Amino acid sequence: MKQTMQKIADNLSDFFSVVFRTAAKQASAQNKLTRHIVALNKKTSSKEIINEVAVCLKDILGYRLFAFVVKKESNVDVWLDPRMYKKSLEDIILEDFNISRKNLNYLNQKFEPGELQEEFSLKNLVYYELNEENCYSRLYMLPKSSITPFHDEVVSLILQGCATALSKQIQMENLKDAAVIDPLTGCYNRREFDNQINRHIATASRHGKRLSLFMFDLDYFKKINDTHGHLGGDQVLKKISFLVKNNMRTGDVLARYGGEEFIAILPETDKNKAMELADRLRAKIAAMRIPHNGTTIRVTASFGVSELTPNAGMDKFIQDADTMLYKAKVNGRNRVMPGLIKICSPREADKKAKTLLYNSLSTI
Repeated sequence: MKQTMQKIADNLSDFFSVVFRTAAKQASAQNKLTRHIVALNKKTSSKEIINEVAVCLKDILGYRLFAFVVKKESNVDVWLDPRMYKKSLEDIILEDFNISRKNLNYLNQKFEPGELQEEFSLKNLVYYELNEENCYSRLYMLPKSSITPFHDEVVSLILQGCATALSKQIQMENLKDAAVIDPLTGCYNRREFDNQINRHIATASRHGKRLSLFMFDLDYFKKINDTHGHLGGDQVLKKISFLVKNNMRTGDVLARYGGEEFIAILPETDKNKAMELADRLRAKIAAMRIPHNGTTIRVTASFGVSELTPNAGMDKFIQDADTMLYKAKVNGRNRVMPGLIKICSPREADKKAKTLLYNSLSTI
């Protein structure tokens, strides 16, 4: 690391002595860039490192648009500033990384449906590649002024400064992910779920927020394994978990609780909303057709839902969902418990009452 920093420092000195004619300007620019590069190597997460790159570029060059995109297996992490250019830049990222929109994960932004977006010209958009071990990234930038060799050199020096730190941090995060992620489904494992639920309960209790859970397992899963083999069963688990994850919010947590059983944490969600989500997922699962070895596998799922109550701990919270899941099983499977109750309007209720009265009189 010291050798890398010394090499960058030498490059900085040579570069700024050419760009700036006065010693004062040279010293100011060099000190500013050096300070940012030193800060990069003190960051403890890839998100912090990318943020420092953004701050550094804005400080030295200024920009209209900045995006740092990091490849993560089938997904990409995106740092975007400002948020209003999301739609225009997304189209470029999807094409460059050959992925679908659902595989984009924004590190520093949360977007609402229908949010105002601004189109911008791609004429002056530039990108820089960073291809290190464990880390393939692209930096997209639209400077406030036209691109010059000065822009290119500064960006190259900054990327050189962050390359080692970012690669090392991503490697550490991958190792951490391997310890908390179920390898088959890509969901959190049971141990990580226990960590997550305790944190979410503490947050909900401290801030007076609603918090719900749903548990589900696949109906007659043993029969699937017996009929299609364990590879067929694994294919079902992967497809179902992928479907569920892609129909949940970014802040929701899905974990494999054991075997064919899954559990989800739904922050800032009451029981009714949790039941609505569970029922939508139940319908989507029942509609799936999963191809395997020239055949099609169909499966259904049963759901149990609970909401955190005052003074209830983790065990009671989970037990309530488990009890509801058991009730869904004994009541015929492929259902959600507690079930959704459709409430009629007063006019519909009056009409139904008159129909019942008419039918009862007709039998007299």
